[in-house]
Amino acid sequence: MAVETQQRGAVGQSVRKVDGPSLVAGKPLFTLDLDIPGSLVGAILPSPHAHARIVSVDTSEAEQVPGVRAILHHGNVPRVPYTTAGQGWPEPSPYDTVLFDTKVRFVGDRVAAVAAETEDAAAEALAKIRVEYELLPPVLSSEEALAAGAPIIHDEPDAEGIYDAAHNIAAAVDIPIGDVAAALAAAPVTAEATCEIPYSQHATIEPHCVIAYFDDAGRLILRTSTQVPFHVRRIVARVVGLDPARIRVVKPRIGGGFGSKQEVLLEPVAALLARRTGRPVRMTYTRQEVFVASRTRHPMKVTVRLGASKDGTLHALEMGVLSNTGAYGAHALTVLSNVGSKTLPLYNKAPHVHFHGRAVYTNLPVAGAYRGYGATQGYFALEVAMDKLAEKLGLDPVELRRRNHIRVGETSPIFEKIGEGREGTAQIVRSCALEECLRIGAERIGWREKRGQRREEGPWVHGLGMACAMQGSGITGVDMAAATLVMQDDGSFRLLVGATDLGTGSDTILAQIAAQELGVPVDRVLVYSSDTDFTPFDTGAYASSTTYVSGNAVLRAASEVRAQILDVAAAALGERASALELAAGVVRSRKSGKSLTLSEVGHRATYVADQRQIAATASFACPESPPPFAAFFCEVAVDRETGVVRVERFVVAADCGVAIHPQAAEGQLEGAVLQGIGHALCEEMLFSPRGRCVNAGFFDYKIPSSLDAPEIETILVPSEEPTGPWGAKSISEVGINGPLPAISNAIYDAVGARMVRAPFTPERVRFVLGAVP
Repeated sequence: MAVETQQRGAVGQSVRKVDGPSLVAGKPLFTLDLDIPGSLVGAILPSPHAHARIVSVDTSEAEQVPGVRAILHHGNVPRVPYTTAGQGWPEPSPYDTVLFDTKVRFVGDRVAAVAAETEDAAAEALAKIRVEYELLPPVLSSEEALAAGAPIIHDEPDAEGIYDAAHNIAAAVDIPIGDVAAALAAAPVTAEATCEIPYSQHATIEPHCVIAYFDDAGRLILRTSTQVPFHVRRIVARVVGLDPARIRVVKPRIGGGFGSKQEVLLEPVAALLARRTGRPVRMTYTRQEVFVASRTRHPMKVTVRLGASKDGTLHALEMGVLSNTGAYGAHALTVLSNVGSKTLPLYNKAPHVHFHGRAVYTNLPVAGAYRGYGATQGYFALEVAMDKLAEKLGLDPVELRRRNHIRVGETSPIFEKIGEGREGTAQIVRSCALEECLRIGAERIGWREKRGQRREEGPWVHGLGMACAMQGSGITGVDMAAATLVMQDDGSFRLLVGATDLGTGSDTILAQIAAQELGVPVDRVLVYSSDTDFTPFDTGAYASSTTYVSGNAVLRAASEVRAQILDVAAAALGERASALELAAGVVRSRKSGKSLTLSEVGHRATYVADQRQIAATASFACPESPPPFAAFFCEVAVDRETGVVRVERFVVAADCGVAIHPQAAEGQLEGAVLQGIGHALCEEMLFSPRGRCVNAGFFDYKIPSSLDAPEIETILVPSEEPTGPWGAKSISEVGINGPLPAISNAIYDAVGARMVRAPFTPERVRFVLGAVP
């Protein structure tokens, strides 16, 4: 719920989504809903081993299966090192992947691919491919990877950008500011927390899927479920050896991403199969393949050390990270960097800061982009450490945060020192309502009345916990978006954007931004998005960038179109453009009162006088990344006999600037919080001693359902971001960063057990309870 009425017009209103009616009616076509006659089925042969060299591949028997049209493996495709991470160029992730390698590095790694007439034929062919492996010792934990004499996972000579392949270190960061060791030693009060997050899955409804075919002009068309269509085009061109101008990428409706579809996985395989066969190829991961062969959250161990004066002012803050990137280094450096860059500036009062970490290779599934993108792992340890510090100080945890958090007009050296895989950008916080978020959230949860009371109901004990978080709005110096706005002869508008709507409602929000500037209802703006042939460039839907980066591009284009409309109307009315105003679909003279409707303006420009197309294309490159802020409060009940934890109520108060679409913003917060609750209580990928995932499916991997969801109250606390479109900044990721530490802190308030390893399963809680005096 918004705490005050938003401004009038299209912005600040929970308008009907531009695609809402069609979605409700089931009309939009998702990736595989398009039926292309003559399509082949593509399928992948996965490795059964965590670590092995491929001695030989024999496809002779598989080639005889009726209906088989092509088989790919390392012996018949070019070897082109690349990264699967869909990121801006130059890509910060190492080029440590090839389409098919002579070595497999996790259970589920690609060995071969088949294109056949039917699924049955493809499956039969895969079963008949004979592969001889030389087994190698697997490395199944970050600690093993760093041990002396550990097997080298990436020993190929043509890999590029690996920090230290000989020691299995994909990426490393070391950013000292001041003298943390001396400051910690001199601090009157210190606190420390080490927290661990395991492998977890995005669990999107729609699996990764693609259709690849060549059109009549011989151009490759990729219809794919992706967050990054323009990155897909660039990466596929490199891997397959095609001119990017000969590739078109179309993103239709998409059934969820959460970062998992910021990866280029099936597209190059399908493209090469289509090229070899001359036929359309459809490919999709099974649910098991999604779990093991797509991407996961980076498992991490994060240690935070805090030093403070007796009044609670921080003087020293150290964060050390050990990140498991899995078999390949996609997003290894950037996620590692974000663990510090999105957390440490929140508490900017400490003059001595040290952030250091390593991302290491293991023979387990590949980690990648996941909502929160490193900040989730960092806040778990930081906010548990802050609670421990508050306890030592005898200070209310809310008050400790209030005394130390960043405010309007302030900065942090971290902004400049750490970007995503490179140096950051110095910036000043221009909007921050975190203090108000803390006040409102504490009131709504009943913090003063309930905190520390340990209310008992039989074996159940109730407790309260809280946490704070910030995130960002795009990547400075990297993200760029463009928008094209065209006025029709009837006074309506076409908005073309490369921005990718993942179901978040970004098409609607971008339409609202344009409609506000043009003074028209949202339904007069028709949105077309995510087709690399027809829509302008956009880096993609990630890094909480769309509203801020793509929205600013839309606003600039709309401002230019507005100026052209006023010029045409001025000529028609015999007035100066400066004397005209545009509102409610009418251009009116403040001087004479004469007016023209937008349809009359469009008709005149198209048919009558000084004929021209009223249109504009504008771009926006991200000069800074204004952070949204959030305060999280929750009440839990813990069963002392069984260790079961139940989240009774969750309150999140967030500052996203001006909420363009309040209901959509609330939905983003609710969804992120529920995902975070899943991380805290039940989600964990489990592996056998040989590296095989043993719960790769929704039957065994548990995510919260609607029946598991507690009462979640979302509160939008307005601020106004002066650099954002109509005062807006992001909201999509910040909500996932708070549940883990807030629930951990609430469990401690209830039963005195400090949970530092997620998820907080009954077995783990009961074990820790056994150690509580």
